[in-house]
Amino acid sequence: MFIDSHCHLDGPRFDPDRAEVIARAHEAGVATILAVGTGDGPGTLDCAVKIAEQHDFVYATVGIHPHEAKLATDADFAQLEQLARRPKVIAWGEIGLDYYYDHSPRDIQKKVFIRQMELARAAKLPIVIHCRPSDNSDDAWEDCLALIEQHWKPSSLGGVLHCFTSTWPHAKRALDMDFIISFAGNVTFPKAQQIRDSAAKVPLDRMFIETDSPFLAPVPFRGKRNEPAYVKEVARQIGELRGLSIDAIGSQTSQNFYRFFSLPELAPAI
Repeated sequence: MFIDSHCHLDGPRFDPDRAEVIARAHEAGVATILAVGTGDGPGTLDCAVKIAEQHDFVYATVGIHPHEAKLATDADFAQLEQLARRPKVIAWGEIGLDYYYDHSPRDIQKKVFIRQMELARAAKLPIVIHCRPSDNSDDAWEDCLALIEQHWKPSSLGGVLHCFTSTWPHAKRALDMDFIISFAGNVTFPKAQQIRDSAAKVPLDRMFIETDSPFLAPVPFRGKRNEPAYVKEVARQIGELRGLSIDAIGSQTSQNFYRFFSLPELAPAI
């Protein structure tokens, strides 16, 4: 049994065959999928909820990605408050900071990040964090973790560092705030030794696996469109790092997911 704890099923790259992609994942043993609901920003904030409500084994998040932070309005935050009450919504995200592309000014990214942490706290939902620093820098990580420590840690709701790419000290700071560390397909990339070093140290009971599809397809699918069925390759790489089987990693990370989100454990797909 496997869980894809973070994927983007709403985008145009899945428009031709979305139903088949979800079916392939279930047939491959992916028992649960968490569809991330940032979409293209305001105007598409319900995108993951619509998909999740059509499938028993798909859940959703809601939120505004840092890329679109400059577009956020009070009306958008009000819509997110309403969406967060839908039964299939189990987390708020992905939210955070992106200093690599800087599609939104950094001061606005921080303000929107803080605003969404306040809303997630009121909704009693954990948060899913996107953090990408500028080249050869820890700038976004330092700012992101500092904001979490100041504005989120007191909530005791925890969260997920999605697609973790940084070093063990940053992972440790997040773990100390009841966060889960999630690894994506880039853990399989030849030049991603820093990610593998972190994946080898994060406690197995505090780890998720994900695809971030359609992005970051793992080896041997690199360069192709990623999809939830490929989460097994992430489990395979983590297993190689830890001296465990792919099934052991799938089982442990699945248990972690159900426990963290207080969800009933689903039977594996057949």
